[in-house]
Amino acid sequence: MTQSTGPHTLGKVRTHPTQNEALLFEKSAPGKRAYKMPPLDVPAVDAEALLGSAVRTDKAELPELSEIEIIRHFTRLSTWNYAIDLGMYPLGSCTMKYNPRVNEAVSRLEGLADAHPYRPESWAQGVLEIIDLLERCLLDITGMDAITLQPAAGAHGEFTGILLVRAWHESQGNPRRKILIPDSAHGTNPATAAICGYQVENLKSNSDGGIDLEALAAQVDEETAALMLTNPSTLGVFENEIHRVADILHARGALLYMDGANMNALVGKVRPGDFGVDVMHLNLHKTFSTPHGGGGPGSGPVACKSFLEPFLPIPVLVQNQNGTKSWDYNRPQSVGRVRAFYGNTGMFIRALAYILANGPDGLRQTTEDAVLNANYIRKKLEDLYELPYKTPSMHEVVFSDKRQAAKGVKTGDIAKRLIDYGFHPYTVSFPLIVPGALMIEPTESESLEELNLFIDAMRSIAREAEETPELVKTAPHSTRVSRLDEVRAARNPVLRWKRENSSQ
Repeated sequence: MTQSTGPHTLGKVRTHPTQNEALLFEKSAPGKRAYKMPPLDVPAVDAEALLGSAVRTDKAELPELSEIEIIRHFTRLSTWNYAIDLGMYPLGSCTMKYNPRVNEAVSRLEGLADAHPYRPESWAQGVLEIIDLLERCLLDITGMDAITLQPAAGAHGEFTGILLVRAWHESQGNPRRKILIPDSAHGTNPATAAICGYQVENLKSNSDGGIDLEALAAQVDEETAALMLTNPSTLGVFENEIHRVADILHARGALLYMDGANMNALVGKVRPGDFGVDVMHLNLHKTFSTPHGGGGPGSGPVACKSFLEPFLPIPVLVQNQNGTKSWDYNRPQSVGRVRAFYGNTGMFIRALAYILANGPDGLRQTTEDAVLNANYIRKKLEDLYELPYKTPSMHEVVFSDKRQAAKGVKTGDIAKRLIDYGFHPYTVSFPLIVPGALMIEPTESESLEELNLFIDAMRSIAREAEETPELVKTAPHSTRVSRLDEVRAARNPVLRWKRENSSQ
């Protein structure tokens, strides 16, 4: 097997170990030791007499290796991973932007990194001040009236927001029965609505990829609790008629929930609270540069209008007459806690550092750069990849594999071939309303040079799909693990090591 020499290259270097040779557990051999315990310097204890049946009598079937084999295994694995610190991460609708190191430095300051949630409030005023300032910044950015930072991620924020919707309707005497969700929504939206006890009704998009106002007006009735709207949508399209959408809902007593996962296209330019949104969630791990995915944990604050404030999760941060801050648990209409303690405080610190470092002008600039980068990619690739919607793009652009599919090359093949060029794949086959979708979001992090490298790779793959389609259909070729049988991997995953001839 061969490997690429680094991001954005196809140079080949010396052969690496095969997949099996490189796996830690395949190197196990009886008698190998990475560490030897020193002799006892105290009297031995009869463990069985001390612990009884809690003592394990059979030998744990663990791999046996030397120290250098373990070190090399984990060091080798670290070189197999892709990361935003290595190159562009064009995952559409995920906003995988660079995490500034100043955020990490601030979050590790003494007094912040070691702050414990059971610390008395009088000892935690600095942390509470940070939480309060972040809340005020996010309210200013969104144009909303009240907020909770408690939810642990975006989908958790959706859940919390719809709980607020349900609680408010119940306070009006009717929880209502259904929630409308556009066909361009994130997949978590219908799941959230169902978990909260609602029936889900699908709302078809119009030819521009936006909300069909006539269809919306026909579907909204006295049983509609809310519309869950992603704006900009997963097509990267901004809802230009958002005010009319809000008016249609409010006229029937329904609420407008906004999935704020794509706020990277709006921050500093427009505020959801100003165009009729009643409740929304944000993703600190998307829009505000806190670690994403495996580098988490995430954070999904929920902001709302004042009429929903009584229902926010407890506790709610309040300011006392003497200027100190404390947690208010006396909220009789609250939906209750949605997680332990008050949220992922380390993420609050990182997000606030990002907001303050940029300031209003800087945040606006990041939004403009993100939109500019997406439209630059769109313009440079639209002659080779099908653009299903001609509506102006915001922070991301969605192509389809229609032209390449004529040669038998699908979006998944293109994504796997992109790995050979040193890039992480884009989001494949989503949104579902675009058959063979290629969903690309460059964020504001990427320079013109990086964008051009990505564009060159995508143009090269388009030519390969036309001239040598088998090359693309069998990619990747430069990785240590070749293309997997995805059906078999899903149905028969190997999740743990088993000793050879072991019955376990």
